[in-house]
Amino acid sequence: MMKQTGALLAGSILAVLAQGIPGAMADDLIGSGLTMYMQMGGNPGDGATLARQTGAAQAAKSFGVELKEQFSAWAPETMINQFKEAVAAKPTCIEIMGHPGGTAFHDLVKAATDQGIIVTVGNSPMTDLQKEFGTKGTGYAGVDLYAGGTLTANAMLAKGLKSGDEAMVYGVFSQAERGQSEKGLADTLEKAGLKVDRLEVTQEINSDVSLGVPVLVAYIQSHPKLKAIGTQHGGITGVLAEVLEKAGRKPGEIVVGGIDLGPATIDGLKKGYVTATLDQLLYLQGFMPVLQCVLTAKYKMPGLSLNTGAGVVTPDTIDALTKLIDAGIR
Repeated sequence: MMKQTGALLAGSILAVLAQGIPGAMADDLIGSGLTMYMQMGGNPGDGATLARQTGAAQAAKSFGVELKEQFSAWAPETMINQFKEAVAAKPTCIEIMGHPGGTAFHDLVKAATDQGIIVTVGNSPMTDLQKEFGTKGTGYAGVDLYAGGTLTANAMLAKGLKSGDEAMVYGVFSQAERGQSEKGLADTLEKAGLKVDRLEVTQEINSDVSLGVPVLVAYIQSHPKLKAIGTQHGGITGVLAEVLEKAGRKPGEIVVGGIDLGPATIDGLKKGYVTATLDQLLYLQGFMPVLQCVLTAKYKMPGLSLNTGAGVVTPDTIDALTKLIDAGIR
């Protein structure tokens, strides 16, 4: 199923691109000879990264692109250093993530673009860079972050939360545009009248979410009236069922909104600990930047923007997606 899905998607795109192009055939590998460095985000194979790896690998194979994966454990400084390493290798394209912010990346991206390297963005946007370098191929494949947080919050509110209820939103509020996810979630809960505590994820926990388990257990135990927990961090979402169990809370006692579809999150959904999780179609966040590289390098196309925030998955809908998740696609 995994190989067939990637092949069908790539084949359809190739067939369209081949139409009307002198000498082109649908089975040509139009990315042959191109090299791309791509920031994947977390750690290899983790629940917030695997489907992105799958999408990128299938796109690279289908188009003939040589793909170099980079993993940062979500550390912004590592992403900056990886970009410098990628530029030194002089590839055709580099995909970066916006966690360090546009200011930190600007001069580096400009220097790379001036050398003729195509730079595009995934997972977390850098709007200013996309505007400035869009004509040279800087696109975006990822969620409209604030809207994604809002969507998650609305799914939580639909479970009966009411004005005056206590809620906590745990996230990376301080990370440039990346923090818009949690802000959208927290703002929406506050507009509904909930009392929201905004708690920042430290970089240590951002890179190793197991360190956040005792922090969250202690928080829940010290807030007996807590009615809701929200996050837009895939790794944190994955530990919330464990956190609630250790804090002595029953499934459904606290409304939980999260993001992504890692194995632990799926288990949390099936047990009823996780109320809703944002499905940001990580497969497309891997596939589309590779396609962007090919389109710009071969056909001089500008940066394309794709909102991959598809909706939320709940305990009622998770079973239909399980096989695709196990295949590393959803």
